[in-house]
Order: sequence, then C-alpha cells, then structure tokens
Amino acid sequence: MSRITVLGGCGVVGSAAVKMLATQTEVFSEVVIADYNVGKARAIAKELGGHVSAIKFDANDIASIKSAIKGSDIILNTVGPYYQYEKPILSTVIEQGINYVDVNDDTGATFEALEMSEAAKQAGITALIGMGSSPGVTNLLASFAATELLTECESIDMYHAHGFEPFEGAGVIGHRFYCLSNPIPVFLDGKAQMIAQEDSSFLEEEVEFINLEGKHKVYPYPHPEPITLPKFLKVKGLKRVTNKGTVLPPEYYDLTRKIHALGLASKDPIEVNGQRVVPYDFAIAYLIKKRNEFISQYQDKTPRGCVKIVCKGKTKKGKMQTYIFSLVSEGAGKGQALGEGTGFPAAFGAILIQLGKITKKGVLPPEACVNVWDFIQLMKNTLKIDDTTESQKSPLIIESIDADGNTSKRYF
Repeated sequence: MSRITVLGGCGVVGSAAVKMLATQTEVFSEVVIADYNVGKARAIAKELGGHVSAIKFDANDIASIKSAIKGSDIILNTVGPYYQYEKPILSTVIEQGINYVDVNDDTGATFEALEMSEAAKQAGITALIGMGSSPGVTNLLASFAATELLTECESIDMYHAHGFEPFEGAGVIGHRFYCLSNPIPVFLDGKAQMIAQEDSSFLEEEVEFINLEGKHKVYPYPHPEPITLPKFLKVKGLKRVTNKGTVLPPEYYDLTRKIHALGLASKDPIEVNGQRVVPYDFAIAYLIKKRNEFISQYQDKTPRGCVKIVCKGKTKKGKMQTYIFSLVSEGAGKGQALGEGTGFPAAFGAILIQLGKITKKGVLPPEACVNVWDFIQLMKNTLKIDDTTESQKSPLIIESIDADGNTSKRYF
C-alpha cells in the first residue's frame, strides 16, 4: 500500500496532478486530495474512483497540515503562494519524515527551502522542490545540455512568454506584483548576484519564440533556476544563468509593470473623496478589466506560450555549439493549460521517488537528483508519446546550431 497526498489538490495545478496520479494505481494505491474546499475535493475524488479520497486541509493551520499528511508516503504540495506557505508546510513534512515534491517558483521560498536541506537529510527524506514546468522541466533540459551534450557550458538563458488564458484572477496578478517587488537573482560573470528591479533594464532583450509571431521584449524575472543551476550543476566554464519573460498580450504586461512602478500595488489604504481605497484592490480590478479589453482586440484569442532554454558552450572538439529547447503550448500541447504543464511534471517527480529512481536525500532541485532519461521515459510511457509523433504535434523542439551557423532541428 502506498499513499500520496496532494495539498491544494483542487487547484488548477493540484487537480491536474491528482488526475495524473489517479491513473498510476500500480505506484500509488491511494491518492488523497487535501484542500480547504472539501466539497470540491470530494466531487473530484468521486469522479476518479474509489482509490481517491478527500480531506479538509487548511494551510494556515499547522495542526491541519500535520493531520493531512499523516500516514502518507509522499506529499505533493501545490499550495501557493510559496513565499507564504513553503516554509511552514515543508518544515512540517520534514519533521514527520515524509518524502516531498512541490512546484515552488518563488525565489525567497527557494532560499528558505534550501536552508532546510540538512534537516531533510537528517530525517532521511527527499524533498524535490520546483518540479513543475519552469522551474522543473527547464532545469532538466538545461542540465542535459550542460552535462551530456557539451563539454563546457558557458551560458544558460531561459525565456518565457505566455498569455491569452481564458481567465486570470487576482491571485495571479498579485503574485506578479510580488515578483516585481523583489530583487532578481542572476548568475553573471561566474558570480551569483541579486539585481534590483530598477537596475535590471540592461538585461532586457528582444527575443523570438519558435511558435510566436515576431519579437517579444522579455524582462529579467525573479525565478529559482539562476539560484539552483549554478549551485548544483557541476560543469566547466559556466559564466551566466538568467531567466527572462513576458506576459501576453504585451500591452497588458507593459501596463502591469507601469502600475506597479507607480506604487499602485500598495495595500496601504488612502482616502479618496471621503472613502478609504486600497490601491492594490483598485489595481487588480483595473488590470483585469484592461486585460479583457486588450484581448478583445485580437482575432486569435487562443491561449499560447513558449519556454525557451538556450545553452551555449563547447563540444569535445573545442568548437562552439548552441542548443535551444523550446517547450511550446501548441501542437500536442495545444489547449494544454497551466495545470497540466506544471502538474504533470510534479506528478512524475513523485512517481519517480516512489519507484526508487530518486534516492538522494535533502532539499534538492530537479537538476540535483532527477535523471533526465528516467523523466523522459516516464513521460513518454504515461502520455503515450512515441518517436513517430508528427512534428507539428510535438511540444518539445530541439535546435542545434554549430560554430558555422548550421542548424538542425528535432521534434520530440
């Protein structure tokens, strides 16, 4: 008997992970959905079968966390924002000696989690953090290029653009404000640095994505990959790791950045015509309204996006080589929402731990403990992907560019 509990299992990411895990009856005999909305959790459990159950869970209550995780072999934590919930949940899981996976994408929470690594080792557990799409799959692809395709890896640059989802709520925008309020971790000139938002314009770029029309301005973004990759990748010559991104449509993200820069993300009330107004509440409502207006002006309103990982270095022959991995939200991934793109890799991470494919102890990012071939094979088997998949249906495109500019392309 093996039991996995998914904290926040009714959310977009959590429910996708639950649905994937529910199919893995040979690995997990019991899947538990732990969520504050226990009614919704029970409805999902009923839909998925008798081996899936539901319990009430409150991430703000340590006693509730302890009760929810009791008796589990693995905990999959999808409760955000991680800057608020990572530390209390992970520390409780370590205290109880249970293996753990999350999709943490916050920089502050990443630093806090890594500080608990020794405690996790002492407890004899694996805590796999940031096992989503980005971070997560991005880390694995960068690690693969840096350690297996290149002899020396000089730079790893990650770019992301996404948008046009049917709905974007206050939580998403609030998290964006949080990111815009924090310094940006980068690895430049072989050194880990924290760049203030107001000093980061020198890192902005115009970038092309393989499935998006035109060039897109991307901005340095506080993400865990520039923290963990230089720390855990044992490669020669690494000088730069960056993460940059934007949100579509571009005029929406531009407005978001301007509103934040004006201080309208403040939660301190101000008096307007005799009424107390919270700038943050106004900013959220205004951005949701304007986003809908911007999107209405586009003929193509389908959700789309791309994560692009560019790894440059030298081959065994000492020649420069560039590898570009593009994870697109079209083709096989068309219509695939954030839930599947983030929830499925997290589920795969939990499965690999339970199968004994991940054995290192401590708090670890994907590149430190996940074998990329184990992950790919599991993904292919679970999602029934084969090497004959038509190129236009492939979510992963790999480009190789040699020192003379010759390019080859492979679809996976």
